[in-house]
Amino acid sequence: MLLDRPAWPVAWLAWWATDDYDVAREVLQRGVAALLLLAFVQALLQFRPLLGDHGLLPVPRFTAQVRFWDAPSLFHLRYSDRLLVVVAWLGVAGSASVVVGLPQAGPWWVPAIVFLLLWAAYLSIVNVGQRFYGFGWEMLLCEMAFLVAWLGAPGVPVALGAVLAARWLLFRLELGAGLIKWRGDRAWRDLTALDYHHETQPMPGPLSWHAHHLPRWWHRTEVVGNHVTQLLVPWLLWLPQPLPSVAGIVVVLTQGWLVLTGNFAWLNWAAIVLGAAMVSDGVWRALLGRLPVVPDAAGSAGGAAAPGPGADVTAGVPGAYVVAVSLVLLVLLALSVRPARNLASRRQKMNASFEPLRLVNAYGAFGSVTRRRDEVVVEGSAAVRPGPDDWQEYDFRGKPGDVHRRPPQVAPYHLRLDWLMWFIPLGSGGLLWFERFLVRLLEADPATLRLLRRDPFDGQPPRWVRVRLFRYRFTTPDERRRGGGWWVRHEITTLVDPVSLATLGAAARR
Repeated sequence: MLLDRPAWPVAWLAWWATDDYDVAREVLQRGVAALLLLAFVQALLQFRPLLGDHGLLPVPRFTAQVRFWDAPSLFHLRYSDRLLVVVAWLGVAGSASVVVGLPQAGPWWVPAIVFLLLWAAYLSIVNVGQRFYGFGWEMLLCEMAFLVAWLGAPGVPVALGAVLAARWLLFRLELGAGLIKWRGDRAWRDLTALDYHHETQPMPGPLSWHAHHLPRWWHRTEVVGNHVTQLLVPWLLWLPQPLPSVAGIVVVLTQGWLVLTGNFAWLNWAAIVLGAAMVSDGVWRALLGRLPVVPDAAGSAGGAAAPGPGADVTAGVPGAYVVAVSLVLLVLLALSVRPARNLASRRQKMNASFEPLRLVNAYGAFGSVTRRRDEVVVEGSAAVRPGPDDWQEYDFRGKPGDVHRRPPQVAPYHLRLDWLMWFIPLGSGGLLWFERFLVRLLEADPATLRLLRRDPFDGQPPRWVRVRLFRYRFTTPDERRRGGGWWVRHEITTLVDPVSLATLGAAARR
């Protein structure tokens, strides 16, 4: 067998491997595994009420209409809620094993197999997730999972091509976001975008109120800093060290500010993992006096011992490792053509996949900034003929509702229902899922109610539900001192008049 052959004669391949990214390998493998662990836990907690057999957008109906090759997924072969639970728990176990370092203790191909299985499992979930999984960080996690599968184990050196592929991913992530902003909204060009963003972003965090009330000169500084970080700094990734390390550190610091001022699921944390992985071992030694991760000097079965600085890093590299990684990198290079063209296009696509396996994607965020915050408020009533005082509001876990409740910190956890609620006032089409959500409230469906922060009817079905639209804004510091609230709101209109199970459409009740 190929895996049992002697080490590859690689004296002529001194360029192929590097001994300067052992820490980066640990950061990428364990960091991506931690994000996958979180993603699979979310699938266990949210997938069934959103997309299961009795969900708002049931997977079986989707797979009956979409071909396998358009959205490859294990669940095309068969879907059941029980199978979803099995896949998610296997994903949790596999991800946790990488976080603690179990697969890395074996030959290079063990972590490769584990990550490929995790990639296939999460891709299977994303590709049938429809609107609830239509976020850029889903494809980003799929791409990262596939890429880190080819970083090997401590017993073999890191392929230089894999390092460059990780740089290419961070380059697309940052530059794509910078270009979509510059091209998409005048507010980014006239430096006023942050006058609105902290208040109108999909899910503000505990410090968003404070960030919104910082001086306007600081908001201008934030926008300029964003342009420098996303339009200029990424180009440092293609220069010799230590400049790529500098770029990575800048990304970590700026993404940390975004973590503090908003809730964007694991998007910022994925960028932090990639940014930290840009720092070379040499820079780590210069900054800390030593490496934060000690390479495995003992080696492992199927791989040579980890080389020291200045050693011939290609000595004893398994031939199968060289061949497999080289072929994968060639495939990724070929798939990079369309994302590269997208970066240069005036009609740049934001968060787009160009092939169904989501191996090399286009990224971007907030190409336009909303100037006002409109929130959907869902209410129910148990009265036969409800009057103005008979309605009670459903509380969501993350989205604004009660004006006296401080915006919570939920990221890197992703509240999928809350996020989609933010899109409704923006004119998002395809709202059959929302009609079904109202049906589930009228049925007092336990799984759906667990997605909420509070059910005002304690598990009992209301007779009616209705939906109102409110304009929200942060309180001023003076209003907050006087009233203690974080928001001020006033009603704009009624989106859905009072409805009961009998009056909702048949499509929603199905």
